[in-house]
Amino acid sequence: MSNDSGNVLLAVLTGAIIGVGAGILYAPDKGVKTRKKIKKNALKTKDDLTHRITQATEELTKTAEEKKVDFEQKLEDTISNMSYKADDIIMSLENKLAELKKKNAQLQK
Repeated sequence: MSNDSGNVLLAVLTGAIIGVGAGILYAPDKGVKTRKKIKKNALKTKDDLTHRITQATEELTKTAEEKKVDFEQKLEDTISNMSYKADDIIMSLENKLAELKKKNAQLQK
């Protein structure tokens, strides 16, 4: 998870804890009702956190996939360029070799 997602998660948890604490302190209801409210809020917070974590995971997966595709394309382009350059170098070397063979033939006469 990115640092921003971690900060958001921490803020949500902190808010939930403060909210639950304030709810308990100022609760006009009996203990059973208060516990039910706490449980309901805890489940809601859990669902919210699960949703946020799922979203963050999906975004991270999507970004990673995009970077992978981009990397593969750049790698393919680089290999293609290297192949053309290698062909140019081989042709130059073959031409140089032909020139050297001609010179060698002339020197042997």
